[in-house]
Order: sequence, then structure tokens, then C-alpha cells
Amino acid sequence: MGTLYVVATPIGNLEDVTLRALRVLGEADLVCAEDTRRTRTLLSRFNLEARLLSLHAHNEASKVAKVLEVLEGEGRVALVSDAGMPLLCDPGQRLVTAAIEAGFVVETVPGPSAILAALSISGLKTQPFTFVGYLPRREAARRTLIEAHRDRPETLVCFESPRRVAGALADLRDVLGARRACVARELTKLHEETARGDLAELAARFEGDQKGEFTLVIEGASRGEGTLDWPEVEALIRDLLAAGDRPREIAAELAATTGQPKRALYARAVALQAAL
Repeated sequence: MGTLYVVATPIGNLEDVTLRALRVLGEADLVCAEDTRRTRTLLSRFNLEARLLSLHAHNEASKVAKVLEVLEGEGRVALVSDAGMPLLCDPGQRLVTAAIEAGFVVETVPGPSAILAALSISGLKTQPFTFVGYLPRREAARRTLIEAHRDRPETLVCFESPRRVAGALADLRDVLGARRACVARELTKLHEETARGDLAELAARFEGDQKGEFTLVIEGASRGEGTLDWPEVEALIRDLLAAGDRPREIAAELAATTGQPKRALYARAVALQAAL
């Protein structure tokens, strides 16, 4: 049976590629690449040869059948994006879904990720977090999305283009106020930059034209700012109890995401468990 490998590639520094990724790319019968020129640069750096197929957002639907033919012939197919883990703001979802539905093996070859890289050096809470991809282009839609997350306790992670990062930081500042944040630009590349501060400071720092690829990490709502009401919390507790979690585990998990005290959560979980 054919196998589709979802392969992470470096987000900048080519030395970040994993040994397993190199092996899979070298053994693949076909490598589906968002940009064959960038993928060829990676392959050439490590003296690998591969049959490349261009698969990007505008042609993915039409290329799925061709890839499935290779898998039907018990071939090995590697899916890569320009950088990082495929499918995260990159093409590949149609292909992965089609391969799964057709019964082929789909394996991940994990590795570099701008999302986790920025989160790990942000100095902010790393769990839980919410990744929203690229913020909307239009200001009204962008502010609507930010407002939807205003009272959530999760750390917020998003991508932004150099043309829109100034406007995005200004909107984040206006909607969220003096939240702490981290702006990671050109991660692992020659001109890598990491800036930390409150949103007002960062909005001022990145005014005007910018260059590079940006990942933004923004602090979630603090306790009292994003606290869920008890009816909502109790619904979450019931769901976790039904899933087999114990009250102590539930209290620890929900204390980090709901803004409610751990002791109160534990007591309520015990009471609800006894009523089952």
C-alpha cells in the first residue's frame, strides 16, 4: 500500500532539517511541493534527487487524482510546503483528506514550525494557546476576529505579512489594550529579530514599511478579565467527567483555561461526579 508522508521542512536555516526528513525525501517516488524552486534548493543542499510535482493552493484540487495514482501503485509520496509543517496556512489539506479516505497510510515527519518556535521564545504562557493563521486583510474583519478572542485566556498566535503587520499590531493594541506580546521576524534566518513588550510598544516599533515574515504571539486574558461563568464551567466539567477524567485532573486543566480557582473547580467536579 502506498504511503503519503507529510514532511516538515526548515523555516529558514536549512540545517534545521531532520535526518528522517532527508531520508524520506530521498526515498520518495514523488515529492509534492508548494514551490518546486524552493524545494529543489533544499534537495540540492543535501545532494538529493527527487521527482517534483507542483502542488499549491491554486492547483491542488486538480493534482490530487495524479498523486493518488502514485499511491495506488504502492508509491511513496512526500508532501512539503515552502517552509515548516504543511497544511498550517499552507496547501495540502485536500490531498491528505483524499489519501485518508482512499485508505492509504498517511504519516507525519515532524520538524520545524514557526508557530512553536515563536511560542517557545515569547516569554508568554505556552499552554493553552490558539493559532488563528493569518489575520484577515480587511481592518473590520481583523478587529472582529481579535474581539472574538479578547476575553479568552489562551495565548494567541498568528502570522502576518510585512505589508500588514503595522496595521495588525495597531488593531491588537486598540482592542486588547496593554497586553504583553512578542513579534518574531525572519525566524532562523540571517536577519532574525525577536521583539518583546506590550502591544503599544510593539505597534510603535513596527510602524511603516517592514520586511520579512512575521509571527505574533499575544498574551491571553488575565484572571478576572476572561473568566468563564460557572454554568459554562460546569458544562466543561461534565464533558470531562464523561470522558473519564478525574476531578483532580479536571481542576488542573480548567484552572489554566477558565480563570476559576483550582480548589473551587475540584470541589465542583467532585460534587458533579457524585451526582452522576
